[in-house]
Amino acid sequence: MRTVLVVDDNATIVEVLAEYLSAEGFGTLTATDGVSALALAEERHPDLALVDIMLPGIDGLELTRRFQALDVPVILVTARSDEVDRLVGLEVGADDYVTKPFSPREVVARVKAVLRRISRATETRDTAPIRIGDLTIDPERRAVVVGERLVDLTRTEFDILTVMAAHPGRVYTRGQLLEVASGEAFEGYERTIDAHIKNIRRKLGEDPRSPRYVRTVIGVGYKAEG
Repeated sequence: MRTVLVVDDNATIVEVLAEYLSAEGFGTLTATDGVSALALAEERHPDLALVDIMLPGIDGLELTRRFQALDVPVILVTARSDEVDRLVGLEVGADDYVTKPFSPREVVARVKAVLRRISRATETRDTAPIRIGDLTIDPERRAVVVGERLVDLTRTEFDILTVMAAHPGRVYTRGQLLEVASGEAFEGYERTIDAHIKNIRRKLGEDPRSPRYVRTVIGVGYKAEG
């Protein structure tokens, strides 16, 4: 049984999400503050965490950073108006996000999608290194190197870059890359791909006016080239 850690300072939201997840066959752990959530994650190693950004003790963004080090996937829960927080959340390592107010059924669907995407990536991973110019991607070690510099990508950024680099020159739509990122192309979330691409380019040291490795195909999507 896969276990989901639900973290929100609103006890009612925690209870509702835990009930919906339990009804779908998930084990649940719950916390209403960041300190308790981190202690639970370190002790119980959940398969995924649902984390509200506004938390007492340790906020959701810092908790996401800590969970990334523990290899716990994170779906951030944000207020609808906090677009900056959502983009920062993706940058620090969140695998996905949902906005309040939300449908508990949508949250469960996104939990399933992220877990499915991670399982699929693990099962189908080709361990052969991928090289484009002086960019090297090592799927087995999940490492990216530009020249001799190690690049620190989040799990989602790594998966997106690897898919594109495995087929240089092939153009991927935002919807296709969203399936890589979230396991499913949820309507209204394609703009998150732009945020992931921006983060990948910045971490690779790309010139945003003339990127070398990840290029925009206007009106279509993105492709990787050397």
